[in-house]
Parts: sequence; structure tokens; C-alpha cells
Amino acid sequence: MAATAVLLVSGCEGLGEDGSSAGSGPAAPDGRAVSPLENPDGTKPGLAPVTTDADKAAARKLIEALTTKGRGPKTGYDRDKFGYAWMDTADGVPLARNGCDTRNDLIHRDGENLRFRSGSDCVVIAMTLHDPYTGTTIEWRKQQASEVQIDHVVPLSYSWQMGSSRWPKSKREQFANDVLNLIPVQGRANSAKGDSGPASWLPPDKQVRCSYAIRFAQVVLKYDLAVTTADKDMMLKQCDD
Repeated sequence: MAATAVLLVSGCEGLGEDGSSAGSGPAAPDGRAVSPLENPDGTKPGLAPVTTDADKAAARKLIEALTTKGRGPKTGYDRDKFGYAWMDTADGVPLARNGCDTRNDLIHRDGENLRFRSGSDCVVIAMTLHDPYTGTTIEWRKQQASEVQIDHVVPLSYSWQMGSSRWPKSKREQFANDVLNLIPVQGRANSAKGDSGPASWLPPDKQVRCSYAIRFAQVVLKYDLAVTTADKDMMLKQCDD
């Protein structure tokens, strides 16, 4: 399929030619979002808040396992080093090679009230999204642009600076299309994030900040990356009692 038409900042990619929406006010929980502790492969929707003492303890244990190092230079980074967006042919990730591109797989996973392009059971042209980052509900439509974007939880350029520059391209393609590292979210929040780590940016909705830290850690651990000391400290802080 064609590469994504809207690319605002490194690691933060719009829904492109299939458009996006306007958001409403704060949303009630949709009842579908799953805690990242119960969703280690990323195939279930959303980021449900982590609330119990036991789950927060499990979250801290996960985050404490992260190694730390300084953030390297961005020299040589290019989105194309991670393959075209959104390829269905990246090996080693859930939902790959199912005949539907990664972007639409994510919309199917997280969206509700899906409407499909005529003659397609893949391309979504309208949906309702309960955005985990802001707690708002977004009515996404093809005719409107970039209110919903696909966030790389661990941004591609962040990964580049922390070691993916030395990976083979096949592993970078896997990383860029791994549903564990991808969430459809409000475009403005995603643009504000850029390629920041948790020390510099966290979701506006404080209820999901521990969940976000867990997901960030899950991706880092899966791909044997590191985080900065400041990022690790901030992640632990989100899951304090």
C-alpha cells in the first residue's frame, strides 16, 4: 500500500489518506481497554489504568529490569531505515501477513463502530476511538485530517539513538510494525510527544501514565534496548503507590 501521507514528527505517524476526526470531551471508559500487564503481545486494545497495589508492584519490577545508558546521536536516522509505512510483510510480529496493513490492523484492534471502504474488509473509513492518552472520544472520518495518529510508544528515532541504528533492517521493520509498540491516539497529543522519552513527555490523562510506562518498558525489554536514567526514574515514579 502507499506510504502514510501524513508524517508530523519522528515516530508519530498520521492515518494519512484515510483521514481522521474531531474529538469530543472526556470519555467514559469503553470497557474494552486492557491493562498492559494482561496484554504482553499488544494484540488487545487500549491502555487500561493500573490501579491495584499488586499490579503497581509488578509494574515497578518490570521497569526496574531496564538497563540505562545515555541517549546517542541521531546521526543517520531516517524513517525509511525502518521500512515503508505500514507494511504487512514485517516478520516476527502479531498480525503480519494477514492481508491488511499494520495501520488498519490497529484501527480494527482499537476502534469501534468501524465502517469499511466499499468492497474492502480491511480499509476503515470511519470509526469511534476512545483515546487512551487524553481520555477523549474521537469520531474519525475519512474527510478530516490527522486528528488520529498511530503512535510508536518507543519512538523510532529514540530507538535509533539507543541502539537500533546497529540492527539489520529486518529487525527495524519488525520494531516499526510491532503492534506492541503501536497505539492509535489523538493527533495533537502525539505531535506534542515527538520522539520524547517518558522524562520529557507523558500522556495528558494521568490515569494511564503507569500503563504507558509499562508498555514503554515492555517494548524496550522485548527489543533489548536501553532507556536513559531520567526516563527510567520517571517511569518508576508513575507506578508508585
